[in-house]
Amino acid sequence: MYGNDFPGPAGSFYVGGGTPSAVDPDLVSKLPRMISRTQGLEAGAEITIEVNPDDVTPAALEVYVEGGFNRISIGVQSFDDAELVFLGRRHDAAGAVAAIEASISSGFERVGIDLMFGMAGQTLEGLGKSLEKALEFEPEHISCYQLTVEPGTPLGERMRVGEEVSLGEEIEREMFLETSSVLTGGGYTHYEVSNFALGGENYSRHNMRYWLRRPYLGLGPSAHSFDGRLRRWNHRSLERWLCAVEKGEKPSAGEEELSGEQIRAECLMLGFRTLLGVETTLLKEHPGWEEILEELLDISLVRIEGERAVPTVEGFLVADQLPLLFM
Repeated sequence: MYGNDFPGPAGSFYVGGGTPSAVDPDLVSKLPRMISRTQGLEAGAEITIEVNPDDVTPAALEVYVEGGFNRISIGVQSFDDAELVFLGRRHDAAGAVAAIEASISSGFERVGIDLMFGMAGQTLEGLGKSLEKALEFEPEHISCYQLTVEPGTPLGERMRVGEEVSLGEEIEREMFLETSSVLTGGGYTHYEVSNFALGGENYSRHNMRYWLRRPYLGLGPSAHSFDGRLRRWNHRSLERWLCAVEKGEKPSAGEEELSGEQIRAECLMLGFRTLLGVETTLLKEHPGWEEILEELLDISLVRIEGERAVPTVEGFLVADQLPLLFM
């Protein structure tokens, strides 16, 4: 349906944003070949699958690799059993370790580990232990996200009835800085607010497309697509999505054409989240930009590299606020 809108070949293919490892591996592993029969995939394209540790088996991993997946992202979240119970995860620390070890030995070119910080009861020492444990496996990529609590989720419901589910701002700030210190000390590049890689060749190519505002095609309920000008989104309802697809209709729920000011705002917002930073020409469009930039340099929230303003680690902490200063 979208072949004419998004001509291939694609440089990356990502199956995730949910729990694809809960689906029959034989079915999931047909997807890369199906994409190759339509838009196609570039030679050497990054093909990623997200998995939960408790879904990982040697047999499933073998099917994924045979199907064309060359990168795996494992939702470990923590190597502390008490923290995993708090988060409502089905796996324990031993299960996470087993999943990582099996993934490393199964033939994936790149392995990624997802961790989390900021949940109630977590300590700076406990986070440090999880980070050090992750480093033992030398994965090509590590993501470490701050806990966010969404309404309607189990954690959201627990917070609604008065349970403490997250930590205070100051300890979360310390945890963010500790994460960056431990992982960069272990040889990783802190290339985006929540993401670390063993060198530029191991950056998540797929996520970089989002941050660089490159065109992407989203398939499935709630998925978003972007062609450089228009942003589209699919029906959230699985039933409505299926109904449209089965009729041969695009399952789009809406779209918006971005204005020049919206595009500039996105460039600022996304640029200040990565080590690529923001072109200074974008900053110059705002009155008083020189004084603002000078102050940010003085307090070490950004640095200048060539013609770009690049956030420091302290700048990453306020990445959501930096764009507002130039709008």
